[in-house]
Amino acid sequence: MSSAIYPGSFDPITLGHLDIIRRAAALFDTVYVCVMVNCEKSPLFTMEERVALIRASVAELDNVQVESCSGLLADYARDKGVRVLIKGVRNATDFDSESQMAAINRGLWPELETLLLPAGASYRHFSSTMVREMIRYAQPMERYVPLPVAAEMKRKGWS
Repeated sequence: MSSAIYPGSFDPITLGHLDIIRRAAALFDTVYVCVMVNCEKSPLFTMEERVALIRASVAELDNVQVESCSGLLADYARDKGVRVLIKGVRNATDFDSESQMAAINRGLWPELETLLLPAGASYRHFSSTMVREMIRYAQPMERYVPLPVAAEMKRKGWS
């Protein structure tokens, strides 16, 4: 059985993230979406909210599981017995950053491979940071995030 992990802070999950998840789900028997802590950002949603929103956004994908992790990704992968990480890249900056992270993860666990998937053309400009900026200007969130996330943002009065 082939498995992969798609890690990220997903704060919030975007349609670009969802595109990568769907594409990974078509390639692997099981995809673990691993919600991580990003110490460099103030979260918009709690870890529990992000996990719940992602679960709602991928409900139709039977082979996708959503979990959280507060430790090292390489340790999470080793504990799961999963040797493939999926990372989406939008541009050369993402490629450089993800290549560095792949090298770090391989240093922690040499059997761990990182598969870089290029962002779909419709999603190359998407980022969680950009979504946060659009919230600030009261833009319609349905253009950027899955419907469960847009609904939660409306419920909180953010759009």
